[in-house]
Amino acid sequence: MDPSETQELVEIPPGIEKRHPVNSETQRRLNLVGVITEPFQWIQMLCKELNTSFVVGVMLVYGLSQGFSGSFFKVVSDYYWKDVQMVQPSAVQLYIGLYYIPWVMKPIWGILTDVFPVKGYRRRPYFIIAGVLGVVSALIVAIHGKLPIFLALVCLIGITAGVAIADVTIDACIARNSIEIPSLASDMQSLCGFCTSVGALIGYSTSGLFVHHLGPQGALGLLALPPALLVLLGFLIYELRTNQHSGKKKAAMEKVGGAIEGMYKTMKCSQVWKPSLYMYLSLALSISTNEGTFYWYTDPKAGPAFSQEFVGMIYAIGALASIAGVLIYHKILRNYQFRNLLFFVQLLYATSGMLDVIFILRWNLKLGIPDYFFVIMEECIARIVSRIRWMPMIVLSAKLCPLGIEGTFFALLMCIDSLGALSSKWSGGFILHVFHVTRTDFSNLWLVVLIRNVLRFSTLGLIFLIPRADQSDVLIPSALLSHGSSVNIEEERVELVFIKEKFDQT
Repeated sequence: MDPSETQELVEIPPGIEKRHPVNSETQRRLNLVGVITEPFQWIQMLCKELNTSFVVGVMLVYGLSQGFSGSFFKVVSDYYWKDVQMVQPSAVQLYIGLYYIPWVMKPIWGILTDVFPVKGYRRRPYFIIAGVLGVVSALIVAIHGKLPIFLALVCLIGITAGVAIADVTIDACIARNSIEIPSLASDMQSLCGFCTSVGALIGYSTSGLFVHHLGPQGALGLLALPPALLVLLGFLIYELRTNQHSGKKKAAMEKVGGAIEGMYKTMKCSQVWKPSLYMYLSLALSISTNEGTFYWYTDPKAGPAFSQEFVGMIYAIGALASIAGVLIYHKILRNYQFRNLLFFVQLLYATSGMLDVIFILRWNLKLGIPDYFFVIMEECIARIVSRIRWMPMIVLSAKLCPLGIEGTFFALLMCIDSLGALSSKWSGGFILHVFHVTRTDFSNLWLVVLIRNVLRFSTLGLIFLIPRADQSDVLIPSALLSHGSSVNIEEERVELVFIKEKFDQT
């Protein structure tokens, strides 16, 4: 034996060989614990850097109000129009397009919350208004019998309006923090996406069950709970009260004028209007065929005749896949340039859409793939790609906002996105009508979906509108960044803290 080896053996403490397996097992356990605790450590970091109240606000608004309510509402309202109101899929597309009206009005909500305080408070009253509107709208649909279509549509729009109004405040906070701490812009969107996906997972997984046992109307009544919690949030949020002056109305109108002027100057900048145009067209050109597909899903003759519970489960698994999309973006893609990332994701988005054509033509059965397996695989791929495609566009939107009017301008950009979604719904409904896709006739549904995919491919020709910039770069001129509006920046800052923190300060 080599002398050096003998010396090495002598220096090793006795019994260490027996402890090696234990140390390896301990290390594996530590690694597993690290994987489990990493999200909590990440959230703790965000709370430290961004303020705990901001993080909690995101979880509540994006997770409960948007994630859970949005997903639950999607499934339940589809069954409401199909089984209670008995309308055609093309008409449902038109009605669903009207759901986006409150989202198109987000700049108005933004201006109201920014420059028209109620009793000196800029945020509390609007959370309460949003909650009351949502509660009343949901209860009217649930308690009354079969409402006239117009009144039913007004109530369903009221539910979405409550979500939209509550969303404005958090969006303003996200836009400001994205400007002040640009290195965490992608982390904030990851948090939003994760909360939305978790909420959607819960909403989708329970929606079919409640529709089956309570019916569509009874299930819609459950949507009164999230807005009720928004009302409670409005009372618990601590907000600095603004000073009241005699020239309040005049000052408010000056602020509105300053905000509009700031938005106009910012939107004229090519670094802003070009990506804004791309975001609108990328949504509008991807025409929606969801209602035609939903009716086909549940049809016992032409379609696979999925049950209510299984439809909810499809969307729930899709929401889980959406969480995977958030993780993929956060771990791998958040450091790529905007243009390169959006080009390849759009290409994948258009290509994956062809799975819908394969499914509708039932080629999956010829390949020996059961319907339930194929539709779950298709939903997972679609949701992952959609989430990865959406998140960099939201990061880009937040970075286009000038300080001082960041809440209102971010609402304007989200309004543009909502117009794109509305255009997608209405154009999809028009094409479903033109190709005579009805409650019972789905012979041309595959052709409508094929047209949708061709339009998705055409969006690749617009990628030049996206800047060649990293996701951590400042994208708008410093003059706009610093002087987006005459609104006093510090006056507009609102601290959202727990009621406990309020008591600690008194």
